[in-house]
Amino acid sequence: MNLYAQRLRTGLPFVAVLMLTVFVSHIVRAQPPGNERKPRIVITADPELDDNNSLIRFLLFSSDVQVEGLIYASSGFHWKGDGKGTKWFVPGREYNRFGLDTCPCTSWRWAKDERFIDDAVEAYAKVYPNLKLHDPTYPTPDFLKSKIRFGNVEFDGDISKNSAGSDLIKSLMLDDKPGQLFITAWGGQSTIARALKSIQEQYEFTTQWEAIKKKISNKVVLLPSGDQDETYAKYIKPNWPDVEYRQFQDGPNYSYGAQLHAKPEDSVLLTSSWMQENISSRGPLGALYRVWGDGKQMLKGDIMDYFGFSGYTNEQLRSMGYVVWMPVQAKGSWLGEGDDFTFMNMPANGLRAYEAGAYGGWGGRQVSKQVVDPYAFPAGDTSQQAMVSALGSLNKKASTYPGFFPAAQNDFAARLKWSVTPVYGNANHPPVVGIEGPLNMLASAGETIRLNGNVTDPDKNKVTIKWWQFFAGTYANAVTIANAGSAQAKVTIPKDALPGQTIHIVLEASDDGSPSFTRYQRIIITVK
Repeated sequence: MNLYAQRLRTGLPFVAVLMLTVFVSHIVRAQPPGNERKPRIVITADPELDDNNSLIRFLLFSSDVQVEGLIYASSGFHWKGDGKGTKWFVPGREYNRFGLDTCPCTSWRWAKDERFIDDAVEAYAKVYPNLKLHDPTYPTPDFLKSKIRFGNVEFDGDISKNSAGSDLIKSLMLDDKPGQLFITAWGGQSTIARALKSIQEQYEFTTQWEAIKKKISNKVVLLPSGDQDETYAKYIKPNWPDVEYRQFQDGPNYSYGAQLHAKPEDSVLLTSSWMQENISSRGPLGALYRVWGDGKQMLKGDIMDYFGFSGYTNEQLRSMGYVVWMPVQAKGSWLGEGDDFTFMNMPANGLRAYEAGAYGGWGGRQVSKQVVDPYAFPAGDTSQQAMVSALGSLNKKASTYPGFFPAAQNDFAARLKWSVTPVYGNANHPPVVGIEGPLNMLASAGETIRLNGNVTDPDKNKVTIKWWQFFAGTYANAVTIANAGSAQAKVTIPKDALPGQTIHIVLEASDDGSPSFTRYQRIIITVK
């Protein structure tokens, strides 16, 4: 992910016995939770430091998904070059901003032997025995290693030839495995675009083309961190307009500068003391995780990566030749995981957020139109103040959205604790929430639905539960939930609700373990 782009299943079965009695004559039966397939997902990432951090979080959530690819990608901010001395230049790129006049050049911000994905998987391998003790569904290190590929990394936006990464994505797009294929773009989308172009070149003038195009358009969901090399705008959108393109807003702010203007309940989880206790000190994965002033750089001498320095002011860093676009923060504090939103709707926490982009979850919710990049500076203003204002706007936009960040951050911390805890009883595990009966149902306007619930905790911790309305349905007004803080609750469908409108009701359960876990179940009611 670039410097300007925005930016937790457990060891037990997800569903326990939770009784739901519904006084409704017409019910649409849903597949019982716990039997659902894990979402298939491909990660493509460039070697930005917050991609490194997002990857560490992703690996700790890999028990909840089917990992199909871990692919090195280029972007307008990181590309390798072809090793033959070929110089490359695209107007308006990073190397042509901030007064820089560096390229044409043979590579940009790419280490000679770049292996940050391999490093993360190797760190995961060291803690895998502990992780699988707490959740046996974690994938083996060898499985993850088998999914690593290099994509189109030579030049940003170059889709002129196939790569090992694009070949893997192509094979996944064409396979007949059930379910959607989610493909993230933490960097540029050239590897994804090349996979699609290769399919187009192979089938466009055959009798199979229309069926292939329809199959892929129905199957593939792109999860981008913006269009970092313009290949979406220039190739994917014009040639594959029906491929779903989910961009999220409103959710937790995982980006660079999340501590700027953060809510009080969020800001404590970004401090140096919290990060040191819960993240940085937690074994091999914690040691690999980047924080402010950690003394590291992804690439030695990178003038854009001053975040590892401590004891210097913004002005001093500038005098040393660094491009300081964000004010220096406290040593050891949160730095950024700017690509989290692309996969944080995947965890099996019960919110069902990956089922549809508009449902919303720990990664935010889909917007209906192209997102305006909040890091786009007005009138080309690249000043530090303009960047701070843009970063702060992320939190303001999310003011009416559920405050999911503490739950997501505590879940991450709890999983890191798993990674260094070889005894099951010495760590916390999530409460078990489930619903017997329909997760999707029909009800009439004016009808009252009774919900009977039971939530258990494997560690015998105290669990607080509540029912609440998630304003993700098409019925825009509030509904009445009686006894919302007890296992038995009632929901009254408003009389003004129209046929076809939907209402989302969530059962939330949080334990008092440390770090705390939160789990949910979402019920979707359609008015008949």
